Amino acid sequence: MKTIKKIFRLILRTIKWGMLSIIALAILSALYNLSLPNKSKVVEQLSSEEKAYIAETVNLRRNLGNEVWPGWGDFPIPVIVYNEEYAFLTGMSNPASGWYKMPGGEHRGSDWEMVKTDMFNGKPYYRQALPNPDITPENFTVKVGDSWVSTMQTKEYAAVQFYRGFKNELPPVLNAIFPYRLFWHMLMGKPETYIGGMAHEAFHAFQGNEVYEKFAACENASRLCTDYPWDEAVNANGWVEETNLLLDAYTATNDETSKQLLAEFIDKRRERRINANLPIEQIQYEQKREWIEGLAKYAELEIGLVAQDKQDYSPIDGVRKISGFKNYKTWSKYVSRQITEVKRAANRPGESRFYYGGMLQAVILDRLMPEWKNEAFENQVYLDDLLKKI
Repeated sequence: MKTIKKIFRLILRTIKWGMLSIIALAILSALYNLSLPNKSKVVEQLSSEEKAYIAETVNLRRNLGNEVWPGWGDFPIPVIVYNEEYAFLTGMSNPASGWYKMPGGEHRGSDWEMVKTDMFNGKPYYRQALPNPDITPENFTVKVGDSWVSTMQTKEYAAVQFYRGFKNELPPVLNAIFPYRLFWHMLMGKPETYIGGMAHEAFHAFQGNEVYEKFAACENASRLCTDYPWDEAVNANGWVEETNLLLDAYTATNDETSKQLLAEFIDKRRERRINANLPIEQIQYEQKREWIEGLAKYAELEIGLVAQDKQDYSPIDGVRKISGFKNYKTWSKYVSRQITEVKRAANRPGESRFYYGGMLQAVILDRLMPEWKNEAFENQVYLDDLLKKI
């Protein structure tokens, strides 16, 4: 009996200290959250860190881009980044007014003005005010005049938006104690992750330049998102089953096993589409979104892996000075975590499944069909079409 009492007291003591620790952590998190920024520190010009991110993305793509996709490194892609008040344009001289939202071609914005008090890599850069918070270059690609330009929020403003968005979604008590900074760091806080995101958008610019009609069709297909049967059981469950086969094909230890599993993946995908009564437009929606976003996700991850493996690759000096930058040495670990995200994305509604599933299809094609990129930009050729040829 004494032994039982001792065990019981130990359990109660453990629960007590566990609860006290949780309360203490919640208080500390709430206090820490009081210092969350609600505005960028540097607004009217590019910060030194943002210049370093842009310059490193350009450096990375110019030196290694062709190893990820033929021609990507050779294609000049200016960069727009924006915060809550301004859009900044680098890599162009005397730019035409505003920008064109692609692929629709709507003209947005106004004249660019030279930032007179600052330079980027020894050259002028430009800015324009963003008076309407709903009209921004967004995170994608636009055209300035005839030039394709990659576009993305500044890293600092992206964090502000992340904190603000999460706060609006959470109930009041959780809102106060949620560890926002920790989650931001996991998602996009590391320097290499943000650089990868900028490379992702630069690949969209490349897609638009190389195969505009296909790019436009694949981007315009996003309008079907609201009508897609995300939660319909036959479609949702079938998607999970085929994704598991795709992951098994990726992890298989020999090529023959991978090929067999890919054949099962293709069969399961066909079966799901039939059983879910997907019209041809929604089948093409899946393929088009996997093509445009899956390939960009693939390029984002692959260029970091190439940088990690290239012992002679030299990042720019400015990015080396940023806290947390590790010269891509931990990038393969990040990619492994992104691969595990494929399964999670398949279990939730929304287009993230196309980003991750399309990316994984591209990775598998690299291994089993090395020349696949020669066909990937052809009209009406999508990733699952290429897998059928293996």
